[in-house]
Amino acid sequence: MTTPLADLLAARIRSGGPLTLADYMAECLLHPAHGYYATRDPLGAAGDFTTAPEISQMFGELLGLCLAQSWLDQGAPSPFVLAEPGPGRGTLMADIWRATRGVPGFHAGAQLHLVEASPTLRAVQAERLAGLPVTWADTLDDLPQAPLWLIANEFFDALPIRQFQRTGEGWRERVVGLQDGRLTLGLTPPAPRPDLADRLADTAEGDVVETRPAAVPAMQAIAGRVAAHGGAALIIDYGDWGSRGDTFQAVQDHRPADPLAQPGRADLTAHVDFRALARAARPLAHGALIPQGVLLARLGLGPRSQRLAEGLSGAALENHLSATHRLTDPGEMGNLFKALALVPAQAPLPPGFDPAGKGWDDA
Repeated sequence: MTTPLADLLAARIRSGGPLTLADYMAECLLHPAHGYYATRDPLGAAGDFTTAPEISQMFGELLGLCLAQSWLDQGAPSPFVLAEPGPGRGTLMADIWRATRGVPGFHAGAQLHLVEASPTLRAVQAERLAGLPVTWADTLDDLPQAPLWLIANEFFDALPIRQFQRTGEGWRERVVGLQDGRLTLGLTPPAPRPDLADRLADTAEGDVVETRPAAVPAMQAIAGRVAAHGGAALIIDYGDWGSRGDTFQAVQDHRPADPLAQPGRADLTAHVDFRALARAARPLAHGALIPQGVLLARLGLGPRSQRLAEGLSGAALENHLSATHRLTDPGEMGNLFKALALVPAQAPLPPGFDPAGKGWDDA
């Protein structure tokens, strides 16, 4: 069964030729009338996927206190911007705000900014964060020039990607075209890619490399503010240090789906290349990439989980223990999701993070 967006994309391909994966993803996720994020609340049991803040309040509480300690370690500047791009339902920011209410001066100095393009999700966020001093921004470039403490959880994975398959010393791009009237993946003719010259050393014939064009200006907007005014950026997402292989995927009704089958009705993502984010954030310093489960354990998830469990029994206790397991177990989200911290050069890293142990030339 086709969707209205599938028909629009087919017409566009017929008139202008195949689409890059980035163009295809952008239309599927953000088309104003038929895009996935523009038309629905995708989270929770009634949606297509569940993020860590929706699994347990502990995720936002611990990371909120991590941000607050970083703010204290940099002299507690006031005012400052507390920002989140792609804030979903606003659950993470609500938990951060509640957990930091006892940090002297933090709430008084914080200016809350949510970077959200979806009108549907903005309405959900406004309800969840009712009474808080929230300002919405369309892009990261719209954030004030001020000290910035930013958290991005599952934001970068949804930014559109391009894919290139190595052929000898050249590259063929994977694109979306038409075959018998249906959307299908194909390859362009081989061509040199100067921007991928450094990937010839760590790839072989047939390997796929993914790039994320929109991530570069996003990281530059963050890094420019943090470098100039102070602050920190915490990025949590699934991925690794470097990109190799095809990670383009779709999720619908909490299950894997064909990313070309129903454009606009499934969430499209790809793994995050944290090395590329760190490079785009120069001249900021970064910590070593750390698994989510390890970071949460270092921030005190064990004692916090035990404390919350004391007042629970029955199904509520089982759900709480299941959430703890899901966030931290290596077989669940614990290893799949990673965290990266970025701060001004010479500034202390936020709690839980280790020094990178390498210079920018190695990043």
